[in-house]
Amino acid sequence: MTRPPGEEPAWTPVLRLGVEVAGTPRRLWLKLEGCDPYGSIKGRTALALWRDVADRVDPGVGLVESTSGNLGLALAALAAAHGVPFTAVVDPRASAALLYDIRALGARVVTVDAPDGAGGYLLNRLARVRDLLDARPGLVWLDQYANPANPGAHEAGTAPELHRQTSGERMSVLVAVSTGGTLAGFRRYAATSGADWELIGVDAVGSAALGGRVGPRLLSGIGSSRPSAFLPGGHRPTVHVGPAEAVRGCLWLRDTTGIGVGASAGALVAAALRLFRADARRTSAACLCPDGADRYLDTVYSAAWRRTHGLTGHAGEPGVRILAVGEAAGAVSEEAG
Repeated sequence: MTRPPGEEPAWTPVLRLGVEVAGTPRRLWLKLEGCDPYGSIKGRTALALWRDVADRVDPGVGLVESTSGNLGLALAALAAAHGVPFTAVVDPRASAALLYDIRALGARVVTVDAPDGAGGYLLNRLARVRDLLDARPGLVWLDQYANPANPGAHEAGTAPELHRQTSGERMSVLVAVSTGGTLAGFRRYAATSGADWELIGVDAVGSAALGGRVGPRLLSGIGSSRPSAFLPGGHRPTVHVGPAEAVRGCLWLRDTTGIGVGASAGALVAAALRLFRADARRTSAACLCPDGADRYLDTVYSAAWRRTHGLTGHAGEPGVRILAVGEAAGAVSEEAG
């Protein structure tokens, strides 16, 4: 699960789906970040954060981070590779499989059970991080929520990679938000590179990440209890997706193509189909899929979990038909970057 210290982030594949929506052929690109060696886009973020703090880490004290799961696993692997203790501060929505793997890598897991009153647990997770910092002088917080290394990883890596893989095609690019770091990095790249992108933020209903009103949230990995520090003015355009629509996006993609993606990617797919339906002139869209189905087997892909949360009656995506599935024509090699 670990890779040698200092290794660069791996390229992740892009699949091109030909889809017919309301009788109009479209292209739906899926960048599958679940193929990262750490299993999610957070592998890129983790490496950038580690490099930012490495010179001030005390190997006898270590690192701490608040995480919904994916970043925690990537940081646990990096910390293990460098022989540094790591503490992941999580909440009850974190995947049991992810927590098992984090512990297996030697990391400590601290679970915050109390909701924060803003639809999630983030505010209380951050309070626990501050308590740990006060109690342990020398402990280093990587701070994915404000560290410029977070958006920097995507401005320098993920965004130009997608641009090359899709041969610079004019398209809508949909990015899910939690800390907002990925979307901020994509915005900076688009502004400086001239990429012909309509950049769309996708947030959860009940999330404050892009300035929305807080409310109950069910899915992990998308949304936040507070506005993004990287996007203080929010982002336009933004699409808000509820849990039923996100789950439907996941199940539709799996049932029609065999491709399994995580909850936030399901929200992206659902948002892309919504945008296609709304405008026949929008013919190409890319979804930056943060992780795969393997981390949601006990939630999104569990019929029992869906029944518990009233997410039954999966009926596919009416008026949408898969025409073709293929690899991106602009596939890249390590030398391309």
